[in-house]
Amino acid sequence: MEVLSRPADEFENDQQLEAMWAMKAFEHAEIYFNIIASVDPTALKLTPFDDTIYTIFRKEFPTLDIHHLNEDEMKSPAGKQKWRSFCERFKFVDDYSFGTLVRADADKDYSQENSILVSRIHFYAIELARNREGLNNSIRKHFFTIRDNNDATVKQNEE
Repeated sequence: MEVLSRPADEFENDQQLEAMWAMKAFEHAEIYFNIIASVDPTALKLTPFDDTIYTIFRKEFPTLDIHHLNEDEMKSPAGKQKWRSFCERFKFVDDYSFGTLVRADADKDYSQENSILVSRIHFYAIELARNREGLNNSIRKHFFTIRDNNDATVKQNEE
């Protein structure tokens, strides 16, 4: 797993490596979802730089619909250029370029249909905004965390 800590630009597309990145991204997504399903997301601190990330994000993307992300817009040539410029400002944030999953629809869990692969700084910017703007509050209303007899965490849908 130490290979995953190396900069992504050192590697060519390798299916085995991509699978390892995907597993790590999924683990991160699962942990994050369990946290926002368990605690008040408006009180979460994701990095030591949350205020800076959020302020710059909302200055550069004031009208981005973070409730329902449009992957095609984000990954269009114009979208990529705008995001690349944003992301490069945050090289000082640990793991800013790691592959990470973000939910397309803020009201839903991670799934194949509802997950977009982005860099960690994309994730921080979007999720900080969702947390501060109250969009992740619905997760706690629909999902909650309980302990089963084996003391393993289980997600349950209240509906």
